[in-house]
Amino acid sequence: MRNYIPILMFLLIAIAFAGSTILMSSLIVPRRSNRVKMSPYECGVEPVGDARERFSIKFYLVAVLFILFDIEAVFLYPWAVAFRKLGLYGLVEMLLFIGILLVGYVYVLKTRALEWEGGEFECLMNAKTSIRSACWERRAPIWSRRSAR
Repeated sequence: MRNYIPILMFLLIAIAFAGSTILMSSLIVPRRSNRVKMSPYECGVEPVGDARERFSIKFYLVAVLFILFDIEAVFLYPWAVAFRKLGLYGLVEMLLFIGILLVGYVYVLKTRALEWEGGEFECLMNAKTSIRSACWERRAPIWSRRSAR
C-alpha cells in the first residue's frame, strides 16, 4: 500500500489544483456581459438557421476514416522503435499490416467516400427512389458499373 501513496498524493494535488483554478477564475474575473459577448460565435460568421438541422453522413464517415488511418500511424511508432529486434519477421508483419490498410484506402478511393460534394451518400439520402437510383448510377464508381453489366 505504501507504493501507492505518491500516486494518491499526485492525484489529490492535481484535483485540488484544478478545482482551485476554476474557483479562483470564477471569483476574480469581472462580469461585464453585453449583447455582443453573449451572442453565439461561429468562425466569424453570424449563425444562421436552426441548430438542430441534420448533418450529412459524410461528416461522420470522414471522421471514422480519419481515426482509422490515424491509428495506423500510432502502430508504426512502436514498430519503428523495435525494428532491429524484430528482424525480418517484424518487417513482414508490418508490410502485411500496411498492405491491409492500403487495400482499405484503395477501396475508400474507389467508392469516392472522400469526395465532399456530389458523392453517392448525398444520392442515398435523397427521398425520391427514382432520383436515388439515377443518382446512384451516375455516381457509382467505374469499376462497379463494369461488373453490373
